[in-house]
Amino acid sequence: MQRRKLFAVALASVVATGGLAACGDSPNANNANNANKSSVDFLKIGMPNGTQTENHNPFAGTSSANALGYKWMIYEPLTQWNPVKPADPATPWLASAVKWADDYKSVDITVRDGATWSDGQKLTADDVVYTYTLIKGNDALNQYAVPYDQITANGNVVKLTFKSSQFVNQNKILANTPIVPKHVWEKIADPATDVNKNPIGSGPYTLKSFTQAGVTLSVRDSGYWQDLPKVKELRYVSYADNSAQSTALANGESEWSFVFIPNAQQTFVAKDPAHHKLWAPGVLGIHGLYINTTVKPFDDPKLRQAMNMVINRADIFNQAEAGYFHPEIKSVTGLPPGAGDAYIAPEYKGKEFSVDVEGAKKLLQGAGYKLNGKTLSDPSGKPVKIKLSDPAPWSDYQTTLEIIKSNFAEIGIEATVEKPNQDVWDANVQKGAFEASMRWTNGGATPYDIYQTVMDGALTKPIGTAAQQGNFGRFNSPEATAALKAYANATSDVERTKQMNIIQKIFVEQAPMLPVGADNVGAAYSDKNWTGWPTDADPYSGAQPTQPYALQIVLKLKPAGA
Repeated sequence: MQRRKLFAVALASVVATGGLAACGDSPNANNANNANKSSVDFLKIGMPNGTQTENHNPFAGTSSANALGYKWMIYEPLTQWNPVKPADPATPWLASAVKWADDYKSVDITVRDGATWSDGQKLTADDVVYTYTLIKGNDALNQYAVPYDQITANGNVVKLTFKSSQFVNQNKILANTPIVPKHVWEKIADPATDVNKNPIGSGPYTLKSFTQAGVTLSVRDSGYWQDLPKVKELRYVSYADNSAQSTALANGESEWSFVFIPNAQQTFVAKDPAHHKLWAPGVLGIHGLYINTTVKPFDDPKLRQAMNMVINRADIFNQAEAGYFHPEIKSVTGLPPGAGDAYIAPEYKGKEFSVDVEGAKKLLQGAGYKLNGKTLSDPSGKPVKIKLSDPAPWSDYQTTLEIIKSNFAEIGIEATVEKPNQDVWDANVQKGAFEASMRWTNGGATPYDIYQTVMDGALTKPIGTAAQQGNFGRFNSPEATAALKAYANATSDVERTKQMNIIQKIFVEQAPMLPVGADNVGAAYSDKNWTGWPTDADPYSGAQPTQPYALQIVLKLKPAGA
């Protein structure tokens, strides 16, 4: 599952709210004014992503529909998958049944009968075939680089075949792909860049308005294939930064968000202890510092190892993550505590990170580096400098970078912190136009997704070409690529374990990414007006409003006291 971790900065004491950028020529700009509703039949959803430009394209990674998550209320996947309980089978959604072949090189999908598009036309197997054919034929849309082969339909059963086993990609293919209507999208010249001004989907909501105040979706009158949600309107706002989003949650202006909240118990929960909730379940995904291995001298694994040895992960957890948001990574394998314990290779059991400045200096000296006072020089005599980059509104990342900058100074590496806006940062990371950046990995039912995001040579793109799926640092290890492929194609747990151990050894010894914290799929929310949220007692889905399962949450919500 591709992560869109949208954390905003809380470095300033002044709170500033921000809305979505107005589009003067938008046909949706003046459709509605929802400010004066008296009854609470709406849900207020926020994200700290700053100014957005109207773009409802469900395939575009930087669209407003993706950034705020409302695409999943308009468009639906074939199945729903719960990352909190990754071993559980997926829930049929637009598919009424799914059957994978034993070798995972094909899957038969029975398309649900009775689903319709919001323009009244029937959703059919042809729409499913069209969607996957569209993705197959367009690298910009095939974000997971799935090797599609034949895509056919027989009645209401769609068969997808693949050039290799898709054991590790089951949920990416079926649970993370929005199905779109053929009769609309076949008329679009460039599906990768079209802004999709009038989205037509199979979900229970349609676009009502897009203005500077935000995005409003209205529940469909009829035609949805299951019971309509009790929430009649979804009101999305993109706040300027973390401080603005956190304040909005605390005062009730926003009811649901995935945002890092410093001093969360005091600044959010304590404002309304009966209703303000935090839920942060951990999953098999991590956050860390990606290193661009094409930039000298950071192509040297010894230098990257030394950098890994001086990062103070405890400081990052306590200061940048407020002691709750991203649990500290302790295992040298980078695997998250709890969720990853069972997968740690025998040679790394019990081996944990510790800050070792002297050990890092010794390693660098042996590799030909020289520390002159406070300046580290590489074997060619050049001072070692590095640019750390993340969007300004993402507070935990920005604080993390400042801590890492200080850590690197301990071994003579001069680091500077850059703060591009989100779109520029995302494009730069994908194109390899960066030196180091905090970012997340994909997550899944096994650690494969973590390591694939970082090390898979099959995902490598030339510098300047967007690598949407991963390997942003252009890490080149044929051995890692081969082991990842062998894991994905393995037919037994014994073989998978063998390959996973090889993968971990490469990750530990070559340090292509410096792991820092574990992922979570939780949220901050209020149950004052709406109840039915996932909890530890009922973890029926993750809780981020930007992910596919957000629709499951909205469908389950009921008015408080009902």
